[in-house]
Amino acid sequence: MSKQFWTFTLLVGLLLLSTGPVNSEEEEAEALNTDEPIVEADIGKASVGSKTDDEVVQREEESIHIDGLSPSEVKNLRESSEKHVFQAEVNRMMKLIINSLYKNKEIFLRELISNASDALDKIRLMSLTDKEALGSNEELSIKVKIDKENNVLHVTDTGIGMTKAELIKNLGTIAKSGTSDFFEQMSNSSSEDSVSDLIGQFGVGFYASFLIADKVVVTSKNNNDPNQHIWESDSESFSVVEDPRGVTLGRGTTVSLYMKEEALDYLEAKTVKDLVQKYSQFMNFPIYLWGEKTISEEVPVEEGEEEEAEIKEDDAEKSEDDEAAVEEEADEEAKPKTKTVEKTVHDWELLNETKPVWQRPAKEITDAEYSEFYKSISKDSNTPLGRIHFAAEGEISFKGILFAPESVPKAMYDSGTGKKVDHMKLYVRRVFITDDMREMMPSYLSFVYGVVDSDDLPLNVSRETLQQHKLLKVIKKKLVRKALDMIKKIDSEVYMDKFWKQFGTNIKLGVIEDHSNRTRLAKLLRFQSSDHPTNQTSLESYIERMKDKQEKIYFCAGNGREEVENSPFVERLLKKGYEVLYLTEPVDEYTIQALPEFDGKRFQNVAKEGLDIDQGEVAKERKEALEKEFEPLAKWLKESALKDKIEKAVITERLTETPCALVASQYGWSGNFERLQSSQRYQNQKNTFYANQKKTLEINPRHPLIKTLLAKVEASEDDEQATTIAQVMFDTAVLRSGYALKDQVDFSKRIMQMLYKNLDIDPNTPIEEEPAEVEEAEEDEEEVDADDEEDEGEEEVVGETTTETPAEEAATEAPEAEQETHDEL
Repeated sequence: MSKQFWTFTLLVGLLLLSTGPVNSEEEEAEALNTDEPIVEADIGKASVGSKTDDEVVQREEESIHIDGLSPSEVKNLRESSEKHVFQAEVNRMMKLIINSLYKNKEIFLRELISNASDALDKIRLMSLTDKEALGSNEELSIKVKIDKENNVLHVTDTGIGMTKAELIKNLGTIAKSGTSDFFEQMSNSSSEDSVSDLIGQFGVGFYASFLIADKVVVTSKNNNDPNQHIWESDSESFSVVEDPRGVTLGRGTTVSLYMKEEALDYLEAKTVKDLVQKYSQFMNFPIYLWGEKTISEEVPVEEGEEEEAEIKEDDAEKSEDDEAAVEEEADEEAKPKTKTVEKTVHDWELLNETKPVWQRPAKEITDAEYSEFYKSISKDSNTPLGRIHFAAEGEISFKGILFAPESVPKAMYDSGTGKKVDHMKLYVRRVFITDDMREMMPSYLSFVYGVVDSDDLPLNVSRETLQQHKLLKVIKKKLVRKALDMIKKIDSEVYMDKFWKQFGTNIKLGVIEDHSNRTRLAKLLRFQSSDHPTNQTSLESYIERMKDKQEKIYFCAGNGREEVENSPFVERLLKKGYEVLYLTEPVDEYTIQALPEFDGKRFQNVAKEGLDIDQGEVAKERKEALEKEFEPLAKWLKESALKDKIEKAVITERLTETPCALVASQYGWSGNFERLQSSQRYQNQKNTFYANQKKTLEINPRHPLIKTLLAKVEASEDDEQATTIAQVMFDTAVLRSGYALKDQVDFSKRIMQMLYKNLDIDPNTPIEEEPAEVEEAEEDEEEVDADDEEDEGEEEVVGETTTETPAEEAATEAPEAEQETHDEL
């Protein structure tokens, strides 16, 4: 059998190989035998410019490669091959759609209401050209009714309805979207805006009904069909029959869901209300729920009840004044007696009162409407600090409204823990899709509330999640910029009094995280400053107040304003009139490090190298003279007194009253930053490397301690007192510079030695011994004697009342002996 197969395959291959060349030669011969003039195929072709059709075909043929066959042979193979259509097992496909397509069962109501909205939009659009389309029923609404007795949920709309043929085609064909067909038909004769409200895309939303229903019955009436029909299915097969009740709908469709046992919760009125509020709150058409409510009303009292009431009143009150009682009875007779009763009534309740204000022009919306809409989506009773209403166009078009709340939302910091923050809601054609906007809005803006609505977002078939698409980055970029524009427009006083106090840390984190919007965020930053004791300043205001020839923005970081104001690093800057920013919050120094410059001015940490205050030739010459004068001291500190503790010792430009300070390198850690890093839970090798880096010791040449130390070193480099002074000065510099002492025991010993010396006390003077505890010993003896007497008295009493055996006496004496030994000890 195998030999026959391979022989047959070889013959077919040879036949195909021989067929191609013969046909081409015959065609060439026919072309040569014709009397028509021959035109070269490549005349008029150019390597640059427009391409002809035969070039395109040739390129496509050349792009097809199958080993052993030329492009022309592959083309002949495809032309002569049999064509088939993919087959699908309908029952398995239906199960996949029902059980695998949707994550949440509650989606079914969103899909049914969306289909109803599409049906209403269709009849509305048709009525624009056909005035008789609405007929006698001009109401366009969606009504939901719960039948708990029969476990049925009905969803009715007064839309376009379906004929018998449409029921079979639209509901009987999986992935057949009637809305898509209608959209194509209307697009040919209408503008895109008129049909952009249609929701349906994929043609599978209706089958979400089988997530919660064993059986689905659809009753529908279309204007083009005189009869009303019923479509019924159990997800395996369906049937269509003319409604024996006649035309009961007039026009429209009713979808009846016969619920599964595990889905009876969806027959609760509260559950239905919550689902409508969540997914379909902003539909263009009103959505009603048939429900019952209890009302109180006044009803007249009947005669029998009136007599009983009077008897009860007479027995209870026992009036003492007869005249007053007569007057009261007269008043009661003049007024008809009524009573308050509670009555249960059934009526349609409107569920979607809030309108999608983002669809309206901003100039038509009042502040009260914006505030009411904000409260409806945020559940916040306060008025927002700011808002922005926008419509973005370009690669993708969408509309939205963003709000800045007055106070911190409770769930704002949940975004850092991985929890979903539902402050932003995404809608597609006013249908809720998701509130998981972590991919659309950065975490530092998690406090922003808002709504985004688009007509052409890339959705999954379930319409529950967004597809990963390059357009998402475009949306995120525009949303962030609109949010920052909104914050920038907040009134300056309101910004400082309310917004910055609540969300200042978020803006600082944004500078660290969001590199693309760093400049915009930097304009929103506020810091304390030496310019004012309480008010905070912006970077723009700081630059306006900068001194002439000042090239850098000076800042100093610490644990509180008082610590920074008394820092040795700001002494000379403040004395010369320079303004210094005070970074008093833990995140401040991280923020400035992530911001290399602002408005062309670089930042300078005054606790690091690179501070250049004295400029000019005179200052330069003066500094060189001081460096030469104090070179012996700097060299002695580096090589002898503080060996292995400092990188080098140099003349300072930043100190006036402090003798010395410890300065980090340009890329090292300041004292404040090292403190923050050491407080982190996890330490790594990088942290250890930076923490162990040697620092530069800057000495103040004008300070008397430094001058005296220089004199001692010049007199003798082996002076022990000079070494001790240098070590103590280094330790104080470490503390004043914000660093932690590595050897606290050695530091305390040196301080004690200095105290001994200043008080003329010999360090070897012994410490006085504690006196013996004589009184306590006597008291212990007295307590032992008292215990012995009590024990003897107890033995006498026991001896009088009981007679013990020798074994019992021994057992009794053993614990007594232990007690005596314990007392003696």
